[in-house]
Amino acid sequence: MVNAITIDVEDYYHVSAFESVVSSKEWDQYESRVEQNTRLLLGILEESQVYATFFVLGWVAKRHPRLIQEIHQRGHEVASHGYTHQRVYTQTPEKFREETRLSKKILEDTIGQPVMGYRAASYSITEKSLWAIDILIEEGFSYDSSIFPVMHDRYGIPNAQRFSHIIERSSGSIREFPLSTINLGKMNMPIGGGGYLRLFPYSLTKWGIKRLNQREKQPAIVYLHPWEVDPNQPKINGSMLSKFRHYVNLKKTEQTVRNLLKDFEFAPMNRLASIPISEM
Repeated sequence: MVNAITIDVEDYYHVSAFESVVSSKEWDQYESRVEQNTRLLLGILEESQVYATFFVLGWVAKRHPRLIQEIHQRGHEVASHGYTHQRVYTQTPEKFREETRLSKKILEDTIGQPVMGYRAASYSITEKSLWAIDILIEEGFSYDSSIFPVMHDRYGIPNAQRFSHIIERSSGSIREFPLSTINLGKMNMPIGGGGYLRLFPYSLTKWGIKRLNQREKQPAIVYLHPWEVDPNQPKINGSMLSKFRHYVNLKKTEQTVRNLLKDFEFAPMNRLASIPISEM
């Protein structure tokens, strides 16, 4: 069973957890650490001979084009993470289209190839922003990985399909790869991504991915961010909840990634997208 490993390329000051204290207008004033952290992940992946999908923020690509070219030249997939990391449901459809189109163009101009995958900031395609799917289809994306089938204060569609499926809209169709969950009766538990990788013991993450692979015969969609392998990043003084979500167990992320790469097989999202749903 081949799982997907995905990296959401953004810096520590871009995150939604700190958007109330860090304005996007101030981003250029912060020390950028995205290059060194992304290159650390590139090195770890190379050691394991694993290729990943990097969902890149357009704002980052505009300022660090050589980094994005390096990701591409090393054989990884470059996909879109939007432009300014603004959650979809806080934008108008017109603004979302503008940012989505801009980010896609920057990435394609940087690597010289079409960008086919998309992931929303903070997985913010929810029941109230499903209109974004139509825009993704119209803008030429072939797959999305933004829907999280969980209950959460910032994201989630709790009753959404848990595994890869085709979304049919009046504008066309797109393949969806929801973030991974384990079904526990009436609720879904997130597994294999971001803060959950840091919060849960590795034994639980390993159990969850094995359950997806062996019992449900489905790949896991693992995700993390470059800042999560950087325990020495500058601290931002947000709310207690935001600081907990962002800083908890940063020191364990690198080893967790190494463990995952040793224990499971991984590939980029575009490889999974090439497999018919009937064969997954």
